[in-house]
This record gives sequence, structure tokens and C-alpha cells, in this order.
Amino acid sequence: MMFGSSFRNLIFAQLPNPPYYAAIFSSQRTEGDHGYEQMAQRMFELATKQPGFLGFETARGADGFGITVLYWESEEAIVAWKANLDHQQAQRGGQQVWYAGYQLRIAKVERAYGKLR
Repeated sequence: MMFGSSFRNLIFAQLPNPPYYAAIFSSQRTEGDHGYEQMAQRMFELATKQPGFLGFETARGADGFGITVLYWESEEAIVAWKANLDHQQAQRGGQQVWYAGYQLRIAKVERAYGKLR
């Protein structure tokens, strides 16, 4: 669920009216790339093709702390993404190489509002 720096220019996901689900992935990167950017690009491309995928928002600070939110139509879509074999391989890479720590939280979005200028 990690996406590379090439996607940081995307600000707000274009989403349908709620309800929908959010998979909120917070992480602290380790030093060095070690193939992370290539994997992140691949995971982004794969996630966007998954049934139920609605969009994402991501940010990472200079200190390596980042948050990526993936939006999904249902909990079942999130479970299917977690079970994807390529995604599982990336998860192992994250646990062993790319992340000093991470947290994943799943939430149901009941309301959403905001303003753009």
C-alpha cells in the first residue's frame, strides 16, 4: 500500500459520496531505496486495477514518515487487495527492508466534505 514519490503531486482523490472504506497506512521508511520506488510504482498500478478501488492520497515527509490512504467500495475489496499475491510480496519487503515501522487502520467513511480554492 505504499506509493512512490512520483505520485506526490496528486492531492485529493476524486471519490463518490460516502459510504466507502479507507485503508490508512502510516509508515516510517528505513534509509536508502533498496528497490522501494520501483515496488511502489508497481503496487500503485496494481491497486488501481483492483475491483472496488476508488482512489488514494499519499504524503511522505523528509524524515521518512508517510501516510497513504487507499479508498475502497467495500471491506471485501480491501480483503481481496490484502490477499493479492504481488501485494503480499510487497508487504514482506516492507516488513523486512523498507519500513522501520508501520500501522494499518481500516475505517468506514460515513461523511466527507471540504473545499478547494
